[in-house]
Amino acid sequence: MEIQRKTWNERQQSLRRVLSRPEDHALATEGFLCQQAMHHASEMARAGLYSFEDAVWDGLGDADARCIPPKFEHSIIWCIWHLTRIEDVTMNLLLAGTPQLFLQDGWVDCLGVPNRDTGNGMEAADITHLSTGVDISTLRAYRQAVGRRTRQIVQGLPANEMKLRIDPDWLLQGIDQGAVHEKGRYVFACWGGRTKAELLRMPPTRHTMVHLNEALRIRQMVYRQRQA
Repeated sequence: MEIQRKTWNERQQSLRRVLSRPEDHALATEGFLCQQAMHHASEMARAGLYSFEDAVWDGLGDADARCIPPKFEHSIIWCIWHLTRIEDVTMNLLLAGTPQLFLQDGWVDCLGVPNRDTGNGMEAADITHLSTGVDISTLRAYRQAVGRRTRQIVQGLPANEMKLRIDPDWLLQGIDQGAVHEKGRYVFACWGGRTKAELLRMPPTRHTMVHLNEALRIRQMVYRQRQA
C-alpha cells in the first residue's frame, strides 16, 4: 500500500500543477478522474486502478465499521459519511450549481439517520449515533452514486471555468439546506474563497485521502482490539 500512496502523492502533485492551466485542461481532467477513482470502490469507476476504499472495506464486518476505538474520535462509517457528503456538497452544489444527490435522489430518506450535514463540527454523541444508526449498504450505494456524478460534472467542466470563484449564492443554498452544521460553517468560508480548480484539488482529492488514511488506521486498531 505504501507504493500506492507514493504513486497517489506523485499524481496529486502533477494534478496541482495542471489544474489551473487552460492548455493542460485535458491532462487535468484525466488526472483528477484517476485520483478520484482511487478514493472510491473499484466498481464505481471500473478504471482498473488501486482502490483505497476497497482496502478499508475488505473483509470488514458491520460492527467493526461502526466501532469508535479508544483514543479515536470517529468510526469508519463516519469517515465514509463525511467524505461522501463533502463530495456531494462541493461537487454538485458548489462546483456545478446543481442539487445535492442527497436531496434530489431521496438518499436522505433511505440512510436511516436524520443527519444532513457533512459532519464538520459534529459532537461526539452525534458521531456515535450516526455510526450506529446509518444503513451501511445504502451509505455505500450513495457514495458510488456521488462518485459517478462527480465524474460526469468534471468531464463536462469547460477549461474557461476553472479559474472562476464559487458563486456565493450556492454557498447560501448549502447553509439553508443544512449541508453544514452550525459549528462547521467555517468550511463554507474556506470553500467560498476558492476557484473551481482549487475546489477540485482539495475536498474530493487530498481531503478524501486524509480521511481514508484515518479509516485505515481505525481498521488496524479495531483488529488489534479483537486480537487482544
